[in-house]
Amino acid sequence: MAFLIIASLFLLADTNQKINTAATTNTVSFSGEGKVVSMADVAIVNLSIVTEAATSKSAQDNNSKKSKSVVDFLKKQKIDDKDIKTLSYNIYPQYSYPERENPKISGYQVNQTMEVKIRILEEVSGILDGIVSAGVNQVNNLSFEIDDPEKLKSDARKMAIADAKKKARELEKELGIDLGKIINFSESAGGFPTPIYLEAKGGMGGGGDGGPSVPSGENEISVNVYLTYQIK
Repeated sequence: MAFLIIASLFLLADTNQKINTAATTNTVSFSGEGKVVSMADVAIVNLSIVTEAATSKSAQDNNSKKSKSVVDFLKKQKIDDKDIKTLSYNIYPQYSYPERENPKISGYQVNQTMEVKIRILEEVSGILDGIVSAGVNQVNNLSFEIDDPEKLKSDARKMAIADAKKKARELEKELGIDLGKIINFSESAGGFPTPIYLEAKGGMGGGGDGGPSVPSGENEISVNVYLTYQIK
């Protein structure tokens, strides 16, 4: 009898399952994994418009003109208002440091950062080139993402549950046990897109043939689940 118990425990260790042999709470747990791989379907880009002038008002006016030019360009690319938003707007005094004198304000810098969501990935390169021509000074980072990861996560979860249930049926037959109802469920998810960083100062592609080439790549979403059954 002792030999049979030890052999069973080794079998369970190999299949990543766990059995609780307490007389009143006999249970067995099964793990399952599901993975879904999908191409990114949106690009998220952060861009900055930086202007400097002798007065705060002039710096703001210049920034507003460039911002309008950029937004007008984006709308011509059929990007909706809901996919264009301002993340930050800052005004910084600029200082000069005369010899043997206290620092003096010599002008002002305005820095406006916007986030843009691009839904047609084939147009990313051309849009990056165009926004620089329209007045953008910096493209701070670019990431390719899945716009609705919850749908893919749900698909991965279904696969993981099916995987765990398959293991349960196999082990039930191999050990000759009779499984009851599922009394506990838990899950963990992973696999999120990694940003691709890209920066431009004073131009990206210089108005050349089509702008920079930017690969979007694939994203993987994985879900691990754990099902705990009663043993009848």
